[in-house]
Amino acid sequence: MVVVVGIDVHKGTHCAVALDQVGRPIGAPRTVRATDAGHRQLLRWAQSLTEQLPPVEVVEVVEVVESVEVVFAVEDCRHVSGRLERALLDAGQVVLRVPPKMMAQARSSARTRGKSDPIDAQAIAMVALRTPDLPRAEHTGVSRDLKLLVDQRERLVRHRTGLQNLLRWHLHELDPDLDPPSRALDRIVQLDRVQDRLTAMPEHGPSSHAMLRRLALETLADVRALTIRVNALEREITALVCTVAPRLLALPGCGALTAAKIVGETANPARFRSEARFAMHAGVAPIPASSGKTNRHRLARGGNRQLNAALHRIAVTQARLNGPGRDYYQRRRQLGNTKMHALRALKRRLARIVYGLLNPTTTAAAAPPQAA
Repeated sequence: MVVVVGIDVHKGTHCAVALDQVGRPIGAPRTVRATDAGHRQLLRWAQSLTEQLPPVEVVEVVEVVESVEVVFAVEDCRHVSGRLERALLDAGQVVLRVPPKMMAQARSSARTRGKSDPIDAQAIAMVALRTPDLPRAEHTGVSRDLKLLVDQRERLVRHRTGLQNLLRWHLHELDPDLDPPSRALDRIVQLDRVQDRLTAMPEHGPSSHAMLRRLALETLADVRALTIRVNALEREITALVCTVAPRLLALPGCGALTAAKIVGETANPARFRSEARFAMHAGVAPIPASSGKTNRHRLARGGNRQLNAALHRIAVTQARLNGPGRDYYQRRRQLGNTKMHALRALKRRLARIVYGLLNPTTTAAAAPPQAA
């Protein structure tokens, strides 16, 4: 017997409702604080659900207890549900992720009207009962470390980009000749050159120029500090990826940062039953849109967009360089596909290769790693 615990997550509290395998509530809803102590209370409450099971048929209690499997269904709000998911996974529990859109659809189709935390939690549990192929939350230690490192580097790069744009405006206002070449402010050598030219400017010029010069030097120092941190993170990520996923680095167009993004967003590849499931998760599997005599597919705009972006970078690189990937891309173009259609077909083929490289126990691993 399966008991599904639907959890409506919030920043301060989590509300849980338990349903049996036919959708009947078990006990009363439970609300706990979103803390470690609250997570432990939730686990103890879930373990006690076997004593509150409604009678189904005349079976010995011992047999019912031994056959009960508790599954947690959590609303997929990563920043809010992340700590709860990790606590449940560390306790060895099965955690399913329910998209908020599916939860809202289940709530609107239920006989119970209105909205509350218990109603939302019950809708989440009902989605888990009706949908057997929901994504499972799972993260290995290394994949989570890579995800944290890559996300931190991307945040620093975004912050540095804003400061670089501000620095360029300061330099342009001081002297248009000070403006460095495009995409040059992420190199320490170029930053040294700009600093030397700013330092050589007279300190006692017009008041506005003196203030701009000071602000430009301060912004330049911030850009330099962020560049040093970004470069250090990139070296750490590269060293970790070379140890964790050397086969992935052998794929043309897949650098260390792209490989780290794939490993971090995929987590445990064994949680996908097939490469088609992996492609659907990455948002590269076309969606059927046929009707009558019309047989066609449309673009999938869902899935993990970070993983989709990583596959897109590999596809764009392979379509540009000589190799099997470019040959496949050209064949699709000769068949009448548009550039984007051919590129999407290449991404779908690459998903099969990447899945095999991540999960060497599958038959997809036997495919050549050169390209799609």
